[in-house]
Amino acid sequence: MKSLNTFRMSKTGTRFGAALTLVAILTLGSMGTSVVRADNAVVHWSGIAEAAIAVGRPPASSSVLAGMVHGAMYDAVAAIERGLAPFATSVTAPPDASADAAVAQAARDVLVARVPLQAPTVQTAFDAYMASIPNGPAKDGGKAVGAAAAAGMLAMRTGDHFDDVVAYVQPTPGPGVFESIAPTPPVDPKLAFVRPFTYRSPSDYRPGGPLKLSSKRYARDVAEVQEVGRVNSTTRTAEQTETVRFYTDQTFVQYSRALRGFVNAQGLDLRESARLLGYVHVATADTMIACWEAKYYYYFWRPNHAIQRADTDGNLATSPELGWLPLITGNHPEYPSGHASFTAAVTASLRNYFGTKHVPLVISSTVVGTTRTYQNLDDLVTDVENARVWGGLHYRTTMTQTARHFTQIARDVGRRHFLTDKRDRDRDDDDDRDGRGHDGRDGKDGRDGKDGR
Repeated sequence: MKSLNTFRMSKTGTRFGAALTLVAILTLGSMGTSVVRADNAVVHWSGIAEAAIAVGRPPASSSVLAGMVHGAMYDAVAAIERGLAPFATSVTAPPDASADAAVAQAARDVLVARVPLQAPTVQTAFDAYMASIPNGPAKDGGKAVGAAAAAGMLAMRTGDHFDDVVAYVQPTPGPGVFESIAPTPPVDPKLAFVRPFTYRSPSDYRPGGPLKLSSKRYARDVAEVQEVGRVNSTTRTAEQTETVRFYTDQTFVQYSRALRGFVNAQGLDLRESARLLGYVHVATADTMIACWEAKYYYYFWRPNHAIQRADTDGNLATSPELGWLPLITGNHPEYPSGHASFTAAVTASLRNYFGTKHVPLVISSTVVGTTRTYQNLDDLVTDVENARVWGGLHYRTTMTQTARHFTQIARDVGRRHFLTDKRDRDRDDDDDRDGRGHDGRDGKDGRDGKDGR
């Protein structure tokens, strides 16, 4: 099948042509964790990584581990294929090294080290896969390349604080302050302290604060979610409810499986599979780290408490409703939105890779068993926005501002790492690797900083 993107490197190597055969299918949901024989090594091991990583783990922290695995696989392929700049480490490959063996070894080593509870299952998959590759110098050389790529990634992530145990500490309750809405601790507070892959501090891309409680826009947002997002809403249509439930799959698993199906549908070769999946997963990992840092910086309350306690917010345009409950819940601070951030990272990466937002996608949901067809990535972003508002989980402004703000990281990750050739990487290294070149703060539109809420 012809690729959606016909690659055309310019003299600078930073631009990609987009000769479109607009027949791409991106499928979320019902694909199993096994992969068919036709999958290339990167797609195959992406599926194994997904299955290992997602066990008992929420989407945001899953994305960080996926970034490690796909970054290592990318470096293994970059060592053997020409024209790819290394990401975490540069590896010199022996002649005729097997790229398949290199990818498998890189993925296996990272997974065993960073997802140790799944090590036996990963090792079984690795042994079976390696048995299909003929013994000899090519296989041995590939394994050496993969081991070196994994070692480089593991060294890069040493001391990243991902495995730290961070206890949730409840800030002093009050108007606008998030409080846990479940008997279990809030989700993933450790991510606020995890070291990013491509920039210096988790706070580097922190957005401006949430809406002021006294603002007219805040009152409008609360009124909307209070009406349409309640569990027993009489104004939310059946179609809107289906949209809400459509996007309640585990987000990392949905998009991971979707991307593998997309790569297969496009017929991307090993080199471009490694580039695209490496790019998307690293960009998403760094986006979710930044999102979670902001969540646990602003600690903004969910609609649950905002509506139940509206008599405390100082806004005469909001109305308290003690028994109000949302259709769906999320036990972490409301601002910014995790799903909007995840979707922004994935869609921005696809847009930057292909050079267009017009990438037709067919998305399925295992929760409701239906599919949706999109002709434009922006329509996917809009559906996710509506789903979270109609489900009573987020305010409208949170969704729109999150989607707009968190495209920045994917843009920068592509420009600095995955969508540039070696010549540009060497030239731009001093300017880009030190974290300069972006401004993540934009406290406008009635929003507030942490100290001014």
